[in-house]
Amino acid sequence: MSTVTAVPLRPTKRGVIVAIWIAVLAAIAAAFLLAAAAPGDPVSDFLARNKRQKGVVETPSGLQYQVIAPGSGPHPTDTDVTLVNYEGKLPDGTTFDKSQQPTPLPVTGVVPGFSEALKLMSKGAKYRFWVKPSLGYGGPRPEGAPPMDPQMEKLSKNVLTFDVELLEFLPMETVRRMQMQQQMMQQKQGGAPGAGGMPGAVPGAGNPPGEPAPGQ
Repeated sequence: MSTVTAVPLRPTKRGVIVAIWIAVLAAIAAAFLLAAAAPGDPVSDFLARNKRQKGVVETPSGLQYQVIAPGSGPHPTDTDVTLVNYEGKLPDGTTFDKSQQPTPLPVTGVVPGFSEALKLMSKGAKYRFWVKPSLGYGGPRPEGAPPMDPQMEKLSKNVLTFDVELLEFLPMETVRRMQMQQQMMQQKQGGAPGAGGMPGAVPGAGNPPGEPAPGQ
């Protein structure tokens, strides 16, 4: 019968083991400090701070909102046109867009974040929304779209704050019939198309030059 003889390792001094562990812990601590000191993503940092504010709710998509006045009744759907007052601001508080009068906006005619926001509201509600770039102007662009101008480039990289008041909403088909009736009446009377109210207003008044309705 053969005997297998293990070669014993030379014992290590206790002080050497302690020194090794101290070096390992020091390396871990240094890595943690470097990660903490590294500049973070300003969008993620802003949203993380903002989410901790009282009354701020974040949806699964990452849209954040705060109810200023709840309103009442049903919510708009993708087949509706809303009539809203709104103001859009950059994180530094600069206003980049503001409705000059109640503005009609199709729920599906704006960027995903603004569309989702509208569908959370009821008639008479006032909400504040924070739209991150991927849900706003920083989302996918159609193939062949022209380059963004500097203003739009800035909007596409920031969280945008919108204060929105929902005044009314109607089915798209109803709005189209109203527009047709209004146009027929104006043609008979020899007048020009109106610029006020839901049927005749032009969506996106006051938007950045060359751009569609807010968030569109």
